[in-house]
Amino acid sequence: MDIEILAQKFYDYSLYIRGYSKDTIRGYRRVIKIFNRYSGINKIEEITEQNVRAFFINGRTHRGWKASTFVSYHKSLIVFFRWCVENGYMERNYIEDIETPKLNKSLPTKLTKQEATKLLEVVYNYPYDYKYLRYRNHAIFSTFMFAGLRKKELLNLKLADVDLENLTIFVRQGKGSKDRIIPISYTLANTLKKYLQERKRLKKTCPEFFASLNRNKGYTDSGLKRFVRKMKDATGIKFTIHKLRHTFATLMLEGGCDIYSLSRMMGHSDIKTTTIYLSASAEHLRSQITKHPLNDLV
Repeated sequence: MDIEILAQKFYDYSLYIRGYSKDTIRGYRRVIKIFNRYSGINKIEEITEQNVRAFFINGRTHRGWKASTFVSYHKSLIVFFRWCVENGYMERNYIEDIETPKLNKSLPTKLTKQEATKLLEVVYNYPYDYKYLRYRNHAIFSTFMFAGLRKKELLNLKLADVDLENLTIFVRQGKGSKDRIIPISYTLANTLKKYLQERKRLKKTCPEFFASLNRNKGYTDSGLKRFVRKMKDATGIKFTIHKLRHTFATLMLEGGCDIYSLSRMMGHSDIKTTTIYLSASAEHLRSQITKHPLNDLV
């Protein structure tokens, strides 16, 4: 049977039965297309252990895959092949016997406190053509820096999800289709309040919290990417949106936040994911070493 036809059935099953996100489905679709193109295999009956191994070995030796790329492709194909086996399209899952390379445990990159402060200052004081942009863009970057939202979570944020009276942000269906509530500081609440006043002045009525300037609809991913590039040039700081999330996490630890609370705010399903920020925060580790009971001997 044609792999593309099977793959479409697999996408529908994953989306409508398993409830996987559209981003996850896009990832599956991309990897399966790469497998078809690079391996030259179009029929499910043509798949063997040998040509599956050849696909991964060729990727590492000739296409320069990083270990993370290898693992990503492995994860996607093992799920697809498992579905094929369960539905009688394959005799066994050939991916299961393929060993994955060890991933490098690199520390998450972050901005320093000085860089974070400079970025927020430039975002606010940038010479915008419209006052609305000043308050909206400052509110966006402040939300990344003070609440640690992912990019998609921020763009999907609804007006009803932000409760300034009770100082909370409700993240609806974040990564892993999980809801969570994030407490916000008075500093962030004040920034968001100023933005909402400008939003009201321009009579924005769209359900999205962050609205576009010229249209009554939510701010777009492409618009945010353009503004990030503009801020990189203006500040000379190399950063990504996800780097701002890492900055939030490390600054929270340096400020004394406990790892369990931070894990809940970040929306991590496993607290082990959060513990990597302990290593990234030298200031936090330095504060902990002072608690050694023998320090008073000298």
